[in-house]
Amino acid sequence: MTPDALQRKLAAILSADVAGYSRLMGDDEEETIRTLTDYRRAMASLIQRYRGRVVDSPGDNLLADFPSVVDAVNCAVEIQRELAERNAELTENRKMEFRIGLNLGDVVTEGERIYGDGVNIAARMEGIAEGGGVCLSGGAYDAIENKTGLQFEYLGEHEVKNITKPIRAYRVLMVPEAAANASGEKKPISRVSHKGAIPVEKKDLALPDGPSIAVLPFVNMSGDPEQEYFTDGLTENIIAGLSVERRLLVIARNSTFVYKGKSVDIQEVGRKLGAQYVVEGSVQKTQDRVRITAQLIDANTGHHVWAHRYDRDLEDIFALQDEITMKIAMGVGMKIVEGEQYRYGEEFLPPSGNAELVMKLVKVYEYFHHRPNKEGNVLARKELEDAIALEPEWSKLYATLAWTHIGDLLYQSSKSPEISFAKASKNIEKALALDSEDWYAHYSLSFLNLFRKEHDKAVSAAQSAIALNPNAADAYWVLGFALIMSGRTEEGIRLIEKAMRLHPMPPDHYLMDVGFGYYFLGRYEDAIEIHKELLKRTPDRFGVLLYLTATYSASGREEEARHQAEELLRLDPSFSLEQVAEVWPIKDEAELERFIADLRKAGLK
Repeated sequence: MTPDALQRKLAAILSADVAGYSRLMGDDEEETIRTLTDYRRAMASLIQRYRGRVVDSPGDNLLADFPSVVDAVNCAVEIQRELAERNAELTENRKMEFRIGLNLGDVVTEGERIYGDGVNIAARMEGIAEGGGVCLSGGAYDAIENKTGLQFEYLGEHEVKNITKPIRAYRVLMVPEAAANASGEKKPISRVSHKGAIPVEKKDLALPDGPSIAVLPFVNMSGDPEQEYFTDGLTENIIAGLSVERRLLVIARNSTFVYKGKSVDIQEVGRKLGAQYVVEGSVQKTQDRVRITAQLIDANTGHHVWAHRYDRDLEDIFALQDEITMKIAMGVGMKIVEGEQYRYGEEFLPPSGNAELVMKLVKVYEYFHHRPNKEGNVLARKELEDAIALEPEWSKLYATLAWTHIGDLLYQSSKSPEISFAKASKNIEKALALDSEDWYAHYSLSFLNLFRKEHDKAVSAAQSAIALNPNAADAYWVLGFALIMSGRTEEGIRLIEKAMRLHPMPPDHYLMDVGFGYYFLGRYEDAIEIHKELLKRTPDRFGVLLYLTATYSASGREEEARHQAEELLRLDPSFSLEQVAEVWPIKDEAELERFIADLRKAGLK
């Protein structure tokens, strides 16, 4: 490359590749190559229509540049719309989805080729994008923010390889009215909502009548990754302490922890979560001292309501948590004073103040929510048994341990359902004996009663949990789930919707059970839409694979049903319909028989 051959220009760069390309090639090389060739031809045609040019297309990649970033973004969205239509004609295991990254930046040109950071950043945005999605760098977003009619979601700052500074990333929200084609006509793209289905991607939420608050994950400033558990535990305890105040709507932990490690716009967080106030802070811990900074921000204005810094001996950490909780509650107008009977989330604060125990509970939470299978269940039980050795008189530990024995039934790893039920029951009885007003114990009891097929008792226990903690999203979820399994499907879905209002970025099982409710109602496309999206998040989630298999079968999509059944057997080769019939708590025998029949049609035994 000679100096005379080098030129620079500002260009909009589009970088695309196939999500899951290796799997597709492994399944059927010839068919994959034919589909790839066809899709590339369609992409090249659209790129030309939007005044761009294809620079290179090695392997499953495609690189293009445009003189206009507006054209590049509209082209990317139109590509995804076109490919989604083509994918609709393919079986589930043969669909080919591209990830598209876009950047506006300076590039070096040599003949028809382009090089430089402008290209590299586009490739990094491609890596962040979902299959079927489009992700923009901050530079591209700033250039087109109000020029396309599209909606975007801020994904935070990302450290990317070979780029010195973090790069802001934005996802295009693939909603029906978002994409404008070259002629200005608006066309629907990919994810279509069906007659009132609960969307997996949620819009901004309206503020409730009373005060609402979101506590963002506190930042670990210690420089020691081992302190992450300590810092996360502190955040969770503050959330728990605020949650028991009936007059305050508190956003659940799962929804706020999606912002962990990200640079955020507080006003945007407030809009996304439907929170009037946002708490953020940091923790710096040494061997025997801790410094905590916390600030309360009005999300409507971005103005600080209250801020403070605490320097304390580590032995005072749990008293300090209570003090911070009090200060925050007072800042949002709660008339709480010293001496009132205000419970600081006793369900989540170890009575002994044992920091090692907090860390174990955070690990348990991660196993339950991010490894929802046999292996995660076993690891969670081990942590809980160790935790009980540290704190043998704490009710919450026994109530949580009971879930692992119910999990043995759900994941078909129980050698004896009778023994699993007995162990779960024994632990819940122990929890209630230690604290009869532990909402979490009543919540666990509801789930146990449901799988005992004592539906009325399950509903009653869930209602008791809600009475003890009106902000417990999980309690509304388990009540909704119990009602769905009892045949009161629409009522159950409404209660899970209420759980999702308390938990605006809900755990997968909330949406999974709404999808199962849609199955009962015959709303198969709505159920399929939800479950397919959940599989993208957690491909090996047992319940989602089970429900999606039955739904495909019920809707007449037999080939896709068989594919999901194969995935289920890959996850659990010992799967048995007999165990599903014995364990799954569907009250109506005819509905249970229909569920089993739909699974059997897919090839399960």
